[in-house]
Amino acid sequence: MTVNKQSFKFSTLVSAVLRPENPWPPIHGRLNQRNEFAKLLRQPALGNPLLHYKAIHARIVISGFQSDTYLSNILIGLFSKSGCPSSARELFDKMSTKNLATWSSVISMYTQHGYNEEAITVFLHFTRSSDEKPNEFTLASIIRACTQLCGIERVAQLHTLVVKTGFDLDAYVGTSLIDFYSKNNEIEKARIIFDDLSYKSAVTWTTIITGYARIGMAEVSLQLFYQMRETDVVPDRYVLSSVLSACSVLGFLGGGKQIHAYVLRRGTEMDVSVGNVLIDFYVKCGRVRVAQKLFDQMAVKNVISWTTMISGYMQNSFDWEAMKLFASMNRLGWKLDGFSCTSILTSCASLKAVEQGRQVHAYSIKANLESDEFVNNGLIDMYSKCNCLADARRAFDGMAYHTVISYNAMIEGYSKQEKLYEALDLFHEMRLRSFQPSLLTFVSLLGVSASLLTLQLSKQVHGLITKLGVSLDIFAGSALIDVYSKCSSVEDARLLFEEMSDKDIVVWNAMLSGYAQQWENEEAIKLYLELQLSIQKPNEYTFVALITAASNLASLLLGQQFHNQLVKTGLDFDPFITNALVDMYAKCGSIEGARKIFDCAAQRDDVCWNSMISTYAQHGEAEEALVMFERMIEGGVKPNYVTFIAVLSACVHAGLVEVGLHHFDSMSKFGVEPGTEHYACLVSLMGRAGRLFEAKDIIEKMPIPAAIVWRSLLSACRIVGEIELGKYAAEMAISIDPKDSGSYVLLSNIFAARGMWTEVKSIRERMDQDGVVKEAGCSWIELNNEVHVFVARDKTHHQADLIWSNLDSLIHHIKGIGYVTDTTTVLMNDCG
Repeated sequence: MTVNKQSFKFSTLVSAVLRPENPWPPIHGRLNQRNEFAKLLRQPALGNPLLHYKAIHARIVISGFQSDTYLSNILIGLFSKSGCPSSARELFDKMSTKNLATWSSVISMYTQHGYNEEAITVFLHFTRSSDEKPNEFTLASIIRACTQLCGIERVAQLHTLVVKTGFDLDAYVGTSLIDFYSKNNEIEKARIIFDDLSYKSAVTWTTIITGYARIGMAEVSLQLFYQMRETDVVPDRYVLSSVLSACSVLGFLGGGKQIHAYVLRRGTEMDVSVGNVLIDFYVKCGRVRVAQKLFDQMAVKNVISWTTMISGYMQNSFDWEAMKLFASMNRLGWKLDGFSCTSILTSCASLKAVEQGRQVHAYSIKANLESDEFVNNGLIDMYSKCNCLADARRAFDGMAYHTVISYNAMIEGYSKQEKLYEALDLFHEMRLRSFQPSLLTFVSLLGVSASLLTLQLSKQVHGLITKLGVSLDIFAGSALIDVYSKCSSVEDARLLFEEMSDKDIVVWNAMLSGYAQQWENEEAIKLYLELQLSIQKPNEYTFVALITAASNLASLLLGQQFHNQLVKTGLDFDPFITNALVDMYAKCGSIEGARKIFDCAAQRDDVCWNSMISTYAQHGEAEEALVMFERMIEGGVKPNYVTFIAVLSACVHAGLVEVGLHHFDSMSKFGVEPGTEHYACLVSLMGRAGRLFEAKDIIEKMPIPAAIVWRSLLSACRIVGEIELGKYAAEMAISIDPKDSGSYVLLSNIFAARGMWTEVKSIRERMDQDGVVKEAGCSWIELNNEVHVFVARDKTHHQADLIWSNLDSLIHHIKGIGYVTDTTTVLMNDCG
């Protein structure tokens, strides 16, 4: 009686607690109670689902059904759906009798909640303690758990069990096996299972299509989709998303459009997720405006819709559009995630829009995204590219946890700004904190090493890559070739090139550019012939290197041949190509050819304008150069450092002193600070006009005068025959750059012009004493498709005797008609 009384009081208490929220009618008759409880459990929960089901559980216990397996199985499933696997497990452990559905429910619950080890433990307990065999749901759940744990050996054993139990042809189990094998790079096994299934659900098709797309075999994904269309299975949004992803990988615009047409025919059956994948497909195929139209027409958008469109703008360099959409998203009250912020920070970095970047930074703090690793790396990258290294370092130092990616971002920032010591200090800190450098780390260090021409550091980085056992991929290999080439070690670059078994066009281009940069032009042409025999196809960067080689050789014929190839390949309208062609025609003496390329250019950036202005300046067409400069400004193109070198050079050649001074003074208006080259042009301009002492005053007012500026004054002194100032300018130039022969030669020429041979001899002796060597003159001529190079006093040419014999004959003839040799610009001992 006491027990009954207590039970009654507990029951009354529970009823009193539940009555205000859920006034259930009392359940009468034990015969129907079990079914009534089952029916009650299947009704929608009122209020908090977990409390609702626990309350029903309490009534079940009170009513004496706590040992009922059927009701307990239902409760386990409901507790799992309510997000409380611990309550389900507690009930499971108290059950005196467990059937197959019980075990299957718990295993499935653990798999769904990501507790994969627990799922496997329960499955093993089931196989040892139960006489029942696992069903298709149990097997599918445990295979899914092993998939998430990458348990290859376990699944091999399970696959054997599947075959033994006869579930190898079951669509549910088969789909789980297909998913496992495709995610573990065993797509052949996945395909065998797929082909053996007599019935394939939409999920089965989605799994195999996604598996092929994941490993880059998008063509097979599309073939499978077309096969699916021939069956009775209707593609759902997951299938369509997988196929569109495959089309994105292939850049198969036609295939994606067919899927889009199918979606439109299905109409309302498609949801927002398919719309998002379509947007992603179009932006990855470069059809940003189509994606934008689709985005604007979407009746329902979610966060993914917005972030996909913002990311698409960013990936296609529509950076201002990305920033505008980001602002609209924020204004409409959408909560921006870390992915959106990272995308927009990339656009800010591309545009060097630091103020907008700071606004995104402020938003990320307000939105509690300051701990997001991707956002922090995006901030470091944005501030670095906006030349705000102090802010980038603050963002780096403010991170709670650093990763290799964050170190790489900061090292790359320092490298771009040529902050070698800061980059190396951070790399040292990275090693002290036991972070394993990635290839990107080394590539960043090689970048700064190349820009500062530090060969020794480059070799050390190369050695460290080898020592750490980091696999040298194409990206790092091309970076090493580039740095060795820029550091005048082309032989090492070629050795590395030959050692690389896998070469893409980037590697070939790095080697070709290295040869062109170091004036190994014939080697560049030979390497191009090898490239033509390979499977790689030349791109715009290949031809830029080749055109540069033709420019270095001043070979108009060779340059025209490359130009013809460009026209055939359709690359002749690329901005990089246009600039290279203008430069090539100019250096080969064809102003008309350069101007024709310039006029036909689809886009003219500052480099293109600079090339054309320099062309006219170098050929003495000062008026045309200045007209081009005015047109450049009128066209809205901002002149830069190089532009003003070309403009001032034009003024020097034409003797336009006042015009030159005007342009020099106007540099600050365009945000250009005068550099050494500008001062050298200005000094030369003043000196050639006879205003030597004004030129001297300009030099002495410079913060740090360079040797080249004093040599400009020295050259002007030679022209007008000013000995004393020339001697002063020469001494200043030599004091700054003692090993440069140019200053000695110019001063010698001044003395020789006045017949002061004792002083000329003295300069020669001083050069020998200081170890200064005059660089030998070099010339070349192209004849019968072969370039013949001649260096002063060199007789190594295979037809040297014949050439010298003809030269002697010519000299004899011109002397016979009264020619007298001019020795005023000959340095003593040049001929002896």
